[in-house]
Order: sequence, then structure tokens, then C-alpha cells
Amino acid sequence: MKISTGGKMSKIRVFANDRFEIYCYPNEKIIHHIIKKFVHGEDFKQLMTKGADAFIKFSCTKWLSDDRSSSVLKKEDVEWGQKNWEPRILQKGWKYWAIVMPDSTIGKMTMNPVIKRYASLGVKVEIVRSADQGVQWLKSQV
Repeated sequence: MKISTGGKMSKIRVFANDRFEIYCYPNEKIIHHIIKKFVHGEDFKQLMTKGADAFIKFSCTKWLSDDRSSSVLKKEDVEWGQKNWEPRILQKGWKYWAIVMPDSTIGKMTMNPVIKRYASLGVKVEIVRSADQGVQWLKSQV
């Protein structure tokens, strides 16, 4: 993990590769993932597992998804997430989710049922235009 304290917020790089990056803002209790290339299967599981591990380790309540470069969510990945990832972070206090939606129309369409699901489970969801806007919105949620 790499810790950066430049600027006002401390930021920890949890994980990075050529497909995605995960950061934590421990003081703000935010996990932030950035998808750089389409992820699915084992890559998707790695992204979500590493994010959940950091979410729990740093007692987070907020998640920022920068999914601009994502496309379709595969059915089997959604099902894996609901079975494996979802119970872990809901139990640990996930309350707020800011999303930078995929650029692709099909990506937006596949995100809509996921957004509705988590909103129905009590997560407050905000669709934002940029990661900076997402961080600002999440910081305002207490």
C-alpha cells in the first residue's frame, strides 16, 4: 500500500494494475475504485474483494465507483457480487455510493438494476459526473 498525504485528504493506494485501481481515503471512510479497462470474471472478483477488504480494514461506509471505462456487467459477475461481496460490506456498514457511470450506453443500462437493488437495500446512491464530484458528495454524507 502506498500512502499519499499531498493535499487535504490522506489517500492510500490499496491496489493497482493495468485494469483497475483501488484507493482508500481513511479519514473520510471512502473506498474509490477506478476501472481502466473492462473487468470481468477473476479480475472483477479481485477488484471487488480487494475493495471490500480495505472497506472493512478502514471501517469505511462510503464507496466511489469510477466506471467510465467499464462496459457490460456480466450476469455471473453480478450474481457473484450479490452472493459474496454484498453481504460483507452491507454487514460492515456500507451506506453511501457515488457512481461515475460507464461511458457506454450498454454499460449504463446494466448498472441501472444494480443501482436500484442497492438503493432498495438502504444504500444512498448518487450518480455523479466525475470522481471529484463523487468525493465531494461522499464527504458531505454523515
